[in-house]
Amino acid sequence: MLSDIERYLNVRSASGASFAPSGDLAFLLDTTGTPQVWTLAEPRGWPDQRTFADDRVTFGSFSPARDELIFGRDEGGNERVQLFRLDSDGSVTPLTDQPASKHRWGGWSHDGERFAFTANRRDESVFDVYTQARDETGDDAELVHEGDGWLTVAGFGPDDDRLVVSEAHSSFDQDLSVLDLETGSLEHVTPHDGDARFVNVEWGPDGDALCLLTDRDSDTLSLGRLDLGSLDIDPIVDDPEWNVDRFALDGDTGRLVYGRNVDGYTDLTTGRLAGETEIETFPTPDLPDGLAGAIDFDDDAERLAVTVQSPHENPNVHVVDVATGESERWTNASTAGLSDDRFHGSDLVHFESFDDRQIPAFFSLPGDPSEGETPVVVDIHGGPESQRRPRFSPVTQYLLDQGYAVFEPNVRGSSGYGKAYTHLDDVEKRMDSVADIEAGVEWLVDHPAVDPDRIAVMGGSYGGFMTLAALTEYPDLFAAGVDIVGIANFVTFLENTGSWRRALREAEYGSLEDDRELLESISPIHRADRIDAPLFVLHGENDPRVPVGEAEQIAERVREQGVPVEKLLFEDEGHGIAKRENRIEAYSAITAFLDEHV
Repeated sequence: MLSDIERYLNVRSASGASFAPSGDLAFLLDTTGTPQVWTLAEPRGWPDQRTFADDRVTFGSFSPARDELIFGRDEGGNERVQLFRLDSDGSVTPLTDQPASKHRWGGWSHDGERFAFTANRRDESVFDVYTQARDETGDDAELVHEGDGWLTVAGFGPDDDRLVVSEAHSSFDQDLSVLDLETGSLEHVTPHDGDARFVNVEWGPDGDALCLLTDRDSDTLSLGRLDLGSLDIDPIVDDPEWNVDRFALDGDTGRLVYGRNVDGYTDLTTGRLAGETEIETFPTPDLPDGLAGAIDFDDDAERLAVTVQSPHENPNVHVVDVATGESERWTNASTAGLSDDRFHGSDLVHFESFDDRQIPAFFSLPGDPSEGETPVVVDIHGGPESQRRPRFSPVTQYLLDQGYAVFEPNVRGSSGYGKAYTHLDDVEKRMDSVADIEAGVEWLVDHPAVDPDRIAVMGGSYGGFMTLAALTEYPDLFAAGVDIVGIANFVTFLENTGSWRRALREAEYGSLEDDRELLESISPIHRADRIDAPLFVLHGENDPRVPVGEAEQIAERVREQGVPVEKLLFEDEGHGIAKRENRIEAYSAITAFLDEHV
């Protein structure tokens, strides 16, 4: 018989759809415990499992010309993704077969004869650009450009003779260039001062422009047209308050879809390019409210597939008729026998921080909370350039079912609220975001349902750092803490993180060369003597982002002080716990820990 937490962790997720030329739909479904490729020929039909592995599939993309699909898979969470081709007869061909290297998918050519990717084969710390014929493998790939940073490919031009190449200098600063595959010349097309993002890039129908999302000239992301002759960017959709953070364009028909991030919720619009910067809008897609993403058009752009989820609806793939807006849910990801009324929604709230700034958060209460007796888990997102949005979380739903409230703040430094907000925690301002947590707890203490003596803090990755920092800076506020793959020491983290990502992280946190003293001062390991709340530490031993040594050193230091510490490591996981059997073990232990100490 399933335990309660095991039942919740058996709720399935369907996402990341891709249409085949035949009209079949491929998507990722975690029925077997990790996301694998499944296909459907009709809505709510019986799906066919197409990949079979213990490790997760990271994406799947159908060829535009054949019913064959390229997918990515790493090993044990090490993020060194390899590419494979899945043929219509079910056979799988390893395409890259370079297990020591990371491969970043860059898309199919329009004729389906080759594909592009970037990889750090030549030098682990940088990414080069490759193209490869669909029937070539391993070393057959052609190195078409040597990079000196974090490069990704944003797609082939309409004639398959050019690639858009993106170079990331930080999470909020990129540059785009156009690579001529015949001559090898690389033309920089996004000159700018300061930080600017250029993301979700699509070639314009005539190949003389790029359509993209950018905040080069504004605080928020807008949809614009970059003329490849003049390099001017003209706005297509510009919202001064909210980011346009979803965009897809079908180059043959000019049909498009974009989504605005409105306080975390996705507002989708479909339409057609009626001119260089004019959109003829279509009826609004009839989709559930919540979070929508992972968009893919079918072969003639009459339909689009999109993943939709909300706090009370697990992720499923919906297919939208682009012209009418009518939609139908295609996948039927199981809720493990849990009825819809077991799932709780969340409320968007705001609280005032130390500098009078309003900080947004999602707050969820259990059914019939007892006044002044409700325990709370403060759940902090990672990133830090990320955002807690109204998504489905089986762990959150279990906690609510057990009588906990859950508070999910988007502290300064979070994305989704403009460029200026995201930079409010950079380098020397790092601890201001931790002060936002204190202000959030003060808001909770004033809430009539909350027991102020039963507040725990939990977070993953950067949220793990925030958890540890909250415990060191404000030890009197918390009854317990849960650190999941978190940073305890910024110096050892930057020294040991994957070399390919060190420069990007130094741009956010500060550099080892110039900011070591600051990095040491904000590292929880150096103030661990202030932690007196019981601590749970969870980590994957293959984590290439935040190495497992971060967990080991903070657990040892806090345990030396006589504070109760539980440490759980998984030898077959990386930056997070992906496999269901491990998630069940991990969160069974975490919830038992919370029940004991909160």
